[in-house]
Amino acid sequence: MNESVSKEKNSVASATEHARRLGLAEGQTVQEVGWDDDCYSELSEAVEDIIGDELLDEDTDEICDVVMLWWREDDGDLVDGLVDAVRPLADSGRVWLLTPGAGKPGALDPGLIAESAQLAGLVQTKAERLGAWQGSCLVTGRNK
Repeated sequence: MNESVSKEKNSVASATEHARRLGLAEGQTVQEVGWDDDCYSELSEAVEDIIGDELLDEDTDEICDVVMLWWREDDGDLVDGLVDAVRPLADSGRVWLLTPGAGKPGALDPGLIAESAQLAGLVQTKAERLGAWQGSCLVTGRNK
């Protein structure tokens, strides 16, 4: 097997493992917000494989089980972004805030994430390293 095929298979396997860490299940509705060329596209594809459907875009009016919010330091006010991300959530829904990992361009200070989540009425329940990205699972206070 040539090296590029081997790396591609490892990348897909890693993305699948990372997607599993998000705690998703087939049939769930997932909205993706803030995706750009710098995002971990293999993770998005692996999430689609798990849920058995395409991710909903930012403009959807559907109620979602999960919102995947890609966020970088220069994307604006994180509190506003989180408040907007909560709007389409089902009562038992959660937000996965996906930020560049520590030391990467656009990375956020963990204190900023915790403070912004609290101001937006959210509580962080879990954090996961997802390749070069960091995932913070946030739920509404009523949903802990």
